[in-house]
Amino acid sequence: MAAIDLASAPQVAQQRRRAARRQIQARVGLYLAAIFAALLAAGPFLWATITTFKQDQDLYTRANNPFIFNRSPTFQHVEYLFSSTTFTTFLWNTVWVGLLVVAITLLVGLPAAYSLARLDMPWGGPLGIAIFFVYLIPPSLLFISLSRIVVDLGLQDSTWSLVVIYPTITIPVSVWLLMGFLKSIPRDIEEQAMVDGYSRVGAFVRTVIPLAFPGIVAVVVFTFTLSAQEFIYALSFVSRSSEKTISIGVPTELIRGDVFFWQSLQAATVIVAVTIAFAFNLFLGRIISGFTMGAVKG
Repeated sequence: MAAIDLASAPQVAQQRRRAARRQIQARVGLYLAAIFAALLAAGPFLWATITTFKQDQDLYTRANNPFIFNRSPTFQHVEYLFSSTTFTTFLWNTVWVGLLVVAITLLVGLPAAYSLARLDMPWGGPLGIAIFFVYLIPPSLLFISLSRIVVDLGLQDSTWSLVVIYPTITIPVSVWLLMGFLKSIPRDIEEQAMVDGYSRVGAFVRTVIPLAFPGIVAVVVFTFTLSAQEFIYALSFVSRSSEKTISIGVPTELIRGDVFFWQSLQAATVIVAVTIAFAFNLFLGRIISGFTMGAVKG
């Protein structure tokens, strides 16, 4: 037996080395694939960042490599964005419109989602599906009726028109998402709060809302992002530069006929993308929890 064990020892060691090599090769391959995928996904952003600081001669020479600085970088196009356009006004309009739309969406969506998810109503499920189907209606079909509302309210050429219009898009999805998340919260917690003397509204505020915070964060991010990037209604209802948001202000102010201010366009893109990415990363865990829980339970 000892002789057999001594004879097989080198083979066992060799198999272990092969397994270790395969494991290392698999890990290296995984890392290389992840790096390649990351570079592929970040390619447009890297190109936009490099383009932001390129001189005109560097950008418009076809022989130059677009991913390196063939000439020394310059900040003049970033300065042009802030000094010669109303970019800061676009930012401010986008922020306050987004915050108001978020507030309206939560004010309407939370009670509606709670009623459909918690109250025992035989028509709650079909009504929730019907609310979600409203989101699937193409904006072009609603344009005439919504424009009539804007005219009747006297909000033409004002960002207030967007505050009125955007909740019609954000509320249906938010209600559907919050319904799924609220269904995942045990009823016992809320019932115990009511046994302790709280009303249904008090139990909702003190127990349900804190537990539903990841879903609320997901709704906030979805609503604000949609308000910041929506283009069709913003272009149709707003034409004054002082009332424009980023989604229409940047392309309309930096594309003049056949003249494209490419570096300033990319600078605006990078600034907005970095800001949104930073906000996403702050609440990434809660955003993922909110969307996945809502999707699973909905």
